[in-house]
Amino acid sequence: MGAQMESWDAERADRAVAVLKAVADPSRYRLLWALSGAELPVSALAETIGAHVAATSQHLAKLRAAGLVTSRRDGTRIFYRAAGPGVRSLLEEASVVALAVSTEGAAPTPALAEGAVPVRAARRARAPRPVTDQ
Repeated sequence: MGAQMESWDAERADRAVAVLKAVADPSRYRLLWALSGAELPVSALAETIGAHVAATSQHLAKLRAAGLVTSRRDGTRIFYRAAGPGVRSLLEEASVVALAVSTEGAAPTPALAEGAVPVRAARRARAPRPVTDQ
């Protein structure tokens, strides 16, 4: 166990924490999940998470800065994809840990079906409220 702990120097720990911080947002987690299975343009990703293109681009910039996604330009469109298979593994492992923690007394977390994109109810599009005269 001691040898394993020695391999975690401060720089490596800082890089790992930067990756975890980048994933520690429900929208970014969902973007990474989608990108771990396909290369997609920003517009499709914005639809996936129910956000504006500008907000989605900001999330993608954070993921790119953490080294989790790569991009390529095709004309005026920019396509994103996960930086490698390790990204999907990270997301799956986080899901497994979350499920294990939930069975130990925390609020239950549903397991993800293969290929499913996690959905956060609070981020779903809401219908506008009707305007009433008073």
